Amino acid sequence: MKLKNSWILLLACLCLYSACREEQKTTQIIVKKQQVAAPKATQKMGDYQQSRPVEWLGAEYTVTVDLKADTSLPLVKEGNQKYYDNRIRLTITRSDKSQFFSREFTKADFSAYLDNAYARDGALLGIVLDRADGDHLVFAASIGSPDKSSDEYLPLVMRISRLGEVSVSRDTQLDTNAADAAGEEDDGV
Repeated sequence: MKLKNSWILLLACLCLYSACREEQKTTQIIVKKQQVAAPKATQKMGDYQQSRPVEWLGAEYTVTVDLKADTSLPLVKEGNQKYYDNRIRLTITRSDKSQFFSREFTKADFSAYLDNAYARDGALLGIVLDRADGDHLVFAASIGSPDKSSDEYLPLVMRISRLGEVSVSRDTQLDTNAADAAGEEDDGV
């Protein structure tokens, strides 16, 4: 009986010990690691080609603008996104298909007209025939943000003479309504 009482006493002590013993609490904090967005691949602004006929100096010419992203040029960026800059081939052909003018343009050709921001992060966005004006073909050229949703750009005027000489200047004239240009007043109708 003493043995039985000893066992009961031992069992009671063990129960008491385990009940009174402070249970060790775990302090694990689970934090999810934030995924860092992988940088997007370098983007192209879009290749295109456009041909337009123009009457100039009493003859018919065709102006062709061929814009291509050029991986050999320094990259430009908008925010964290990088873009390939463009190279534009401008070709002017006569009606007999002989070439009057052919030249490739990059942003470097317009560097004298750019401020630091456009020189560093701007891209050659386009060259478009505007009009024939006497002895010159007049083109609008633009350097600006490579992001298609942006409207930030620097407008330039490029003139090609009848001898094939190229001159460039900043476009200081604002676009106006055709009625305003003709001197007519807009009556609000």
